[in-house]
Amino acid sequence: MKELFKKIIKEKKRDELIKLNAVEIVNQVFSDLQERERDVLSRRFALGWDDSQTLEEIGKLHNLTRERVRQIERASLDKIKKMENLNDRLESVRGVVAKILDEHGGVMEREFLLDILSVLTLEVSEEELNNKTNDYRNYFDFILSNLLSDYIEKVDNNSNFASFYKIKDKAINYLEELVDELKEKMFSLKKTVKFNEAVDLIKSLKSFDLYKDKLIKGVSDLDLTDIFKNKIFPEKGEEINKNKSLYSILQTVKDINRNKFGNWGHDSWSEIKPKRISDKIYLILKEESKPMHFNDITKKINEIGFDHKKANVGSVHNELILDDRYILFDRGIYGLKEWQK
Repeated sequence: MKELFKKIIKEKKRDELIKLNAVEIVNQVFSDLQERERDVLSRRFALGWDDSQTLEEIGKLHNLTRERVRQIERASLDKIKKMENLNDRLESVRGVVAKILDEHGGVMEREFLLDILSVLTLEVSEEELNNKTNDYRNYFDFILSNLLSDYIEKVDNNSNFASFYKIKDKAINYLEELVDELKEKMFSLKKTVKFNEAVDLIKSLKSFDLYKDKLIKGVSDLDLTDIFKNKIFPEKGEEINKNKSLYSILQTVKDINRNKFGNWGHDSWSEIKPKRISDKIYLILKEESKPMHFNDITKKINEIGFDHKKANVGSVHNELILDDRYILFDRGIYGLKEWQK
């Protein structure tokens, strides 16, 4: 009986998530607009396009001034907001987003929330994840920023947080206090930490003790384990799911970031954002925990893709010779000098 009950709940959630299809919702809403209105909004908000287009670019296509395109954009959005059945169409999105925000401490970094919503939709619709995620993100961003702005607020300018979403009119003073303390504590460590260590660090803060009830909501029926296991969220799914609100805080905080191996630290640290070839070599060797041939190190740097720059064998070999962090173990094989301590 218990398994049957779980199955019924799962199917009910699946039905709710099917209604979360942002592309379908926007297409339904746009069906009540004129062709030019649809085109202007689609191009401005990258709905079905790779990038958003400027007022000037759209004006040239329609033989209109920039100001006229702006007027059409504003009037079209106003027209949508006055549609009688808009609330019914947006009900599922509003409910799911409110629940996700609540279970993630009330604030979520914009890209993080959009990725979760996109993957939830794609998991249910069983579409190809690689090709569709960006499309869904743009459509969800349009809905949240423009159609649900009376309920969900997007904040772009904040000293502590990257661009984020929150429930409108909900105070986040407690998060500001926690983040100030977290940044100071993490910066003082002068070393990167794994996610579980970052969780312990947050839980050790005075402000966490003070606002624990607001940050952790008890038993959750929103299981995102499978989502956190996929390639968009490469860390351990179960551990993140158990600490969703704390993971969300780490994602949202300015100056704190995660490197390619899931280690967290200050943005200014070379282990978080390596720019030089030598720093990339260090991260590879530290992660592999064994001496490697310079050809293999070069290959690994390019596989990881720290940035858009391709490493070449000659540059990697030179850095291994010149940087005193590295020592020669065997012919062409290098390791970290710190391993000898």
